[in-house]
Amino acid sequence: MEEKQSRIRFFPISFFSVVMGLAGFAIAVQRAEEVLGLPAGAGRLLAWLAAGVFLLLAGGYGAKLARHRDEVIKELNHPIRLSFFPAVSISLVLLSIALHGAAPALSLGLFAVGAPLQLFFTLFVLSRWITHTHFEIQHSNPSWFIPVVGNILVPITAVDHGLAEAGWFFFSIGLVFWVVLLTIIFNRVIFHHPLPEKLAPTFFILIAPPAVGFISYVKLAGAVDGFARVLFYTALFTALLLAALYKKFYRLKFYLSWWAYSFPTAALTIAGILMFKQTGLPFLAGFAWFMLAVLAAIIAVLLVRTLIAAGRGDICVEE
Repeated sequence: MEEKQSRIRFFPISFFSVVMGLAGFAIAVQRAEEVLGLPAGAGRLLAWLAAGVFLLLAGGYGAKLARHRDEVIKELNHPIRLSFFPAVSISLVLLSIALHGAAPALSLGLFAVGAPLQLFFTLFVLSRWITHTHFEIQHSNPSWFIPVVGNILVPITAVDHGLAEAGWFFFSIGLVFWVVLLTIIFNRVIFHHPLPEKLAPTFFILIAPPAVGFISYVKLAGAVDGFARVLFYTALFTALLLAALYKKFYRLKFYLSWWAYSFPTAALTIAGILMFKQTGLPFLAGFAWFMLAVLAAIIAVLLVRTLIAAGRGDICVEE
């Protein structure tokens, strides 16, 4: 019992990145079923699986909040872990997207909770950054994009529920602050000490804002135009840049931060499928299939490694 209490005490808020990865994978499979001819059914099952994992993690973190509120406050005051709290609201928004076809009423409910919660977390995190007393440049890292990415996601489900104007509101927030944070992160990685090994996988988060931005913009505008192409090819270039830096990633020890590989890859996969749907260019069909295969492999590896780490007791421990 004492060991179980210890596990709950150190249950990390970053665990919700697992839901982001699984929900992103579910959406990618659903889009492949619609556009690429993948046999139907798997995407819906994956969406419900992601929802189940969310409930499991929410229960775990709820127990931590009830029994170890001091540890939650420590995370809220931590310059890096603070950025992971919006992963909760992002998970709700992603589940709203993933479950829209299977359960429209539930999708609307998830959106009604997730979107305002995302706005709250964005205001909270930005307020802490602006009024900080202990943040330093070395604390900045790509996980700081998480509060921004959540806003750019909202239009995808907002339009489905007839709330396009709200979608434009969230899209504007995400797009502007993505540019601001991109400048900060590049300043940090070029002119200061390298990121710690544990945070190295968060470099993949750089793919997410332009990839998700492309999806949301096309959803709002209804077509692929010049600006949409800028967003898509920025995401593609970022992925190529990270591929060129493969030596930085392939020998890393497993950390929960490995899940940062999953959602950005899913976002680029979905963007590729959408770009093919809108343009009909044959090479984009090949790209979409390739990315879907890569994403499936990443999710499989992450699930296996996470279960192994959990079995060994390497997760939910004091750092």
